[in-house]
Amino acid sequence: MRLILLQDVKGVGKKGQSVEVSDGYASNYLLPRRLAVAETNRAKEVLNRQIQDKKDAEEQERARALEISNKLETITLEFAVKVGADQKMFGSISSKQIELELKEKHNVTIDKRRFLDKFPINNLGYSRLRIELSKGVVGIVNVHVVAKE
Repeated sequence: MRLILLQDVKGVGKKGQSVEVSDGYASNYLLPRRLAVAETNRAKEVLNRQIQDKKDAEEQERARALEISNKLETITLEFAVKVGADQKMFGSISSKQIELELKEKHNVTIDKRRFLDKFPINNLGYSRLRIELSKGVVGIVNVHVVAKE
């Protein structure tokens, strides 16, 4: 029996694949558990429409990520921190602080888990942090750390 899988099934195939399985396996296991549907013209149309919708959503996400990436290139975040006598910072600037600064001052919402550079900034001067905005789209945010007067 030909079926279209609705979920990944170990040893059978991945979601969206058209597979050939025995009639008993299909009628006793896959179909009652809604892991697959019979391969009909209507089922193929629905699957193709779902695949196209997914591609369209990914393209929209990519376009939005490119827009945010271009906006991030123009932004330089300023942080004033306390320093010791030898110009050594007390503490560091974390990705959470950078996330909050972007959200509050520049209205850009980025999850801190998207940062590719996971290290905290613990020295004065300029730093560039990479952020994965979408699959294949990486934005760069500039951070400038100065000594607090």
